[in-house]
Amino acid sequence: MIRDTKIVATLGPASSSPQILEQLIQAGVDVVRLNFSHGTAQDHIARAQLVREISVRLGREVAIMADLQGPKIRVGKFSGGKIFLEAGNSFVLDASRTELGDVKGVPLDYKELPRDVKPGDVLLLNDGLIVLVVDQIVGEAIYTTVKIGGELSDNKGINKQSGGLTAPALTSKDMDDIKTAMALQADYVAVSFPKNRTDMEMARQLCNVAGQQYKHRPSMIAKIERAEAIRPSVLEEILDVSDGIMVARGDLAVEVGAAAVPALQKRMIHLARERDKITITATQMMESMIVNPVPTRAEVSDVANAVLDGTDAVMLSAETASGKYPVETVQMMASICLESEVHEQLQLDHAFINKTFNRIDQSIAMGALFTAYHLGCKAIVALTDSGSTALWMSRQKIHIPIYAVTPRVASQRKMALYRNIRPLLMNSSEDRDTALLEAERLLISRGVLQAGDIYAITCGEPMGHPGGTNMLKIVRVN
Repeated sequence: MIRDTKIVATLGPASSSPQILEQLIQAGVDVVRLNFSHGTAQDHIARAQLVREISVRLGREVAIMADLQGPKIRVGKFSGGKIFLEAGNSFVLDASRTELGDVKGVPLDYKELPRDVKPGDVLLLNDGLIVLVVDQIVGEAIYTTVKIGGELSDNKGINKQSGGLTAPALTSKDMDDIKTAMALQADYVAVSFPKNRTDMEMARQLCNVAGQQYKHRPSMIAKIERAEAIRPSVLEEILDVSDGIMVARGDLAVEVGAAAVPALQKRMIHLARERDKITITATQMMESMIVNPVPTRAEVSDVANAVLDGTDAVMLSAETASGKYPVETVQMMASICLESEVHEQLQLDHAFINKTFNRIDQSIAMGALFTAYHLGCKAIVALTDSGSTALWMSRQKIHIPIYAVTPRVASQRKMALYRNIRPLLMNSSEDRDTALLEAERLLISRGVLQAGDIYAITCGEPMGHPGGTNMLKIVRVN
């Protein structure tokens, strides 16, 4: 069976050897994530080169996503590496402190925190496991009372309940990492903690400038993990200037409360699909498989629900970066996605009600879906240069495989993240009829089509002009 939902896997110590990486790709990884919060620039370049080499050998193109670290909103270090905070005790977060921390207080990596909070604010540390209430701010020191205590170790993160921290989305480290990402020609760049459209516009501009010498422009993914970013008007603006979003449920859950996240996930995926943007659902999807060979029933349901919501991709973090069972985790996730897709409810006709399309190429894409659905076509084939036609097709659920045939390797790699799109590389003829015949032969050679099968195919005349899709043809294989 062919899987529609794509899988993003984070690379790390558990998944960087040639043998394991090859097994991961064979198991179903469509996109690899390079987490710039860890490792050196050379580590990421070496892993990217290995991904490219293995992809060529396996004949299966895999996209690369560079995930920027973003601002370090963290406590500093403790003299013993960790402390235990008791509920009811006082604790001081001090931006001016130079000595190591203890049970009375700790220095801050994020020096602006005293100006971002006021008495009564709630600070959540270590993914919300520790809760502090701000009592007063004196100079650079924040005096708090521990509401919920626990173990606190070096460099744990800080969130403010309901958001409001002013840290910029792009740090000087991120700007250096963008240069590295463009040098390895990452297909996607994920921006951590964007608050508004300006953050994403700045990130895209920096990527385009850094990628100019390589003639490379990546697609931009906004990681939605701040309370400010989920406000309806703000989220819509971020979507408008991004190519897609990541539903980053970890920090988001800390800021808005875990109970709010499932509904927000559904809203974000729905809104992104309406705007022809891609979505990645992330964080703790198969968390228990970091140490266990099988997932929990709750994790299986979590992955399945994201698939049924219509996400383009589901993502693995520590499960594949540092876990004991990286290959088994991908295999399990792939099987969950397949089983979930079998039970999807298709409402293609309903999706077109009251829809208007102002572009010819978009109308052709939708026409191909509608016609193939009602004729029961074996496949839909899109001859595309930029991948836009395939993206539009991928926004609707249809249990007919869509093959995007492109002459551009960069487009092939980007389309690896699109739901229900199988990107293929082919240097097609500039003659329309020859190009259509070449595409049919390619799919026959891959076992997709055989004599008697009906398929729908789209292309543009004249050939080779991005955005020029203007033809739909229904073909029966001789």
